[in-house]
Amino acid sequence: MAGLYIHIPFCRSKCAYCDFYSTPHTQMTERYVDALVKEWDMRRDEVLSKDISTIYIGGGTPSMLDDSLLERLFKGISQRCDVSRMVEVTLEANPEDINARSLDFYRSLGINRISIGIQSFDDFELRTLGRNHSAAASIAALEALSASGINYSADLIYGVPFRNVDEWKVNVDRLLAFRPPHFSSYLLSFEPGTRMYAALTTGKLEEVTDETAVKMYEVLCVASEALGYNHYEVSNFAQPGMESRHNSSYWTYTPYIGLGASAHSFDGRTRRYNPANLKTYIDAVERGSAPFEVDEEDECNRLNDYIITSLRTDKGFDLQFAASRFSTGLIKRFLRNIETLPSDSIRCIDGNRFVLPKSQWLTSDAVFRELILD
Repeated sequence: MAGLYIHIPFCRSKCAYCDFYSTPHTQMTERYVDALVKEWDMRRDEVLSKDISTIYIGGGTPSMLDDSLLERLFKGISQRCDVSRMVEVTLEANPEDINARSLDFYRSLGINRISIGIQSFDDFELRTLGRNHSAAASIAALEALSASGINYSADLIYGVPFRNVDEWKVNVDRLLAFRPPHFSSYLLSFEPGTRMYAALTTGKLEEVTDETAVKMYEVLCVASEALGYNHYEVSNFAQPGMESRHNSSYWTYTPYIGLGASAHSFDGRTRRYNPANLKTYIDAVERGSAPFEVDEEDECNRLNDYIITSLRTDKGFDLQFAASRFSTGLIKRFLRNIETLPSDSIRCIDGNRFVLPKSQWLTSDAVFRELILD
């Protein structure tokens, strides 16, 4: 089992909170799509193409690609792996790009899951976040998704400045009224280099208090649990059996290849990353050069990665799996760190899996600081 991630960096405009690599729609879109196909042709043997079981097309805004270019991309990818047999093929989309016609087209390509960036049903919040769509567009998109029967996930953001817990609950209730198969909800973070970070540093915006953030998270957890959702990762909730197959691979040490500018890859031991520059990436691929650099991680860093990602999930840290991947000395150091924690901060299941109580997921960084190895 392995995953394929494809990064489409083009956006109509940059959201005020976004620190992912993106760029305005340019005349380079055709060259970029061709470079993606060529990179896949060059790198598919890093993870055997027959092992690819999920594809995730993220961004940026992949749904803003012209139909002809999206079709060209899928045709190129399909020459090296059978998209029709993938268990999950996800396309990220903005609400304004979702309608009955677009969904029919996506399905014709083999896309069987949509990840839609709702973020909020409040137009004031959407303006604060720098989103282009309206609350009405989000509702129309969710109606189209529900009517189509396609699998989908929706994103919400909480902790938006100037908003309170009751206003957040309205957002949660509006989304859950659609009973999405899956949804993700993220606490707003102010990342250096973003417009919202600049507004924060100049006093134009304030972060919500920790107390408010915790209450918002509790609202989210209680409402989703009441409807039978599985809260399987800090920020992710799914109806039973509808967990994201692709994203789960990032948390379970599954290999994946990342294509495109700024994309990352992991083959089970080595992490690689592509340049976060459109021209640099395209020029390298067109020359026939591997566009990536190797991230020089040692074994200790790899174990730390697994500690952090696994403990953000309901499956937790699998000791037997870790012992098969990492040295005995490192595992012993990890277990010694476990012993220093308060007894109620982590649980051991069946003598093999360490799991953080869900009540501590939002503040898990404090636990991670005690567990990771120096």
